[in-house]
Amino acid sequence: MKAPAGTAGYGSRATELAAQYESITFEAVHRDVIHLFPQHDADVLDIGAGSGRDAAALAARGHRVVAIEPTLELRQEGKRLHPLPNLEWVDDHLPLLQVMRSSARRFDLILLTAVWMHLDEAERKAAMSAVAELVRAGGVIVMSLRHGPVPEGRQMFDVSADETIALGQQAGLQEHHRSTREDMLGRGDVTWSFLALKREP
Repeated sequence: MKAPAGTAGYGSRATELAAQYESITFEAVHRDVIHLFPQHDADVLDIGAGSGRDAAALAARGHRVVAIEPTLELRQEGKRLHPLPNLEWVDDHLPLLQVMRSSARRFDLILLTAVWMHLDEAERKAAMSAVAELVRAGGVIVMSLRHGPVPEGRQMFDVSADETIALGQQAGLQEHHRSTREDMLGRGDVTWSFLALKREP
């Protein structure tokens, strides 16, 4: 399975990046949207799970979690750091999520944390349809969008909240939350949008 262009630069720095991801708590990252997450045992999909910080935190709360991570080295770090029985790692990637969609599984919560901005315009359209297919009626997709300079060696695009919500609506999802915040690593030239899209029951 060919690695998507958006994963460029991650495998060679997997250990360093995993340490960076793990330095910020799940609660700090998701402070503005955590009230939207299921409170009791639910099926959760973390797309682009990185080191598994978020997936592990949700598994520790009793949820059944699938972590999708296309970068082998990050997937290995995640398995090493978070060996939990209710946390399953899968090699799959956006925009089509072919492995997960072929499984016929559906989820109550889908996370895309610092992932969406790696996709170009055509990939974002395809990805929204794929992700929307995987969320259950009543389920929520929570996303964060990075705004700011692109680090050297990475593929990123400046994606607006408005565009993302419009794509969600085309895929049958409704805006459920929108907020902006400062960068969690203290980079003054980087900001984030947090969005939640819901498939109504």
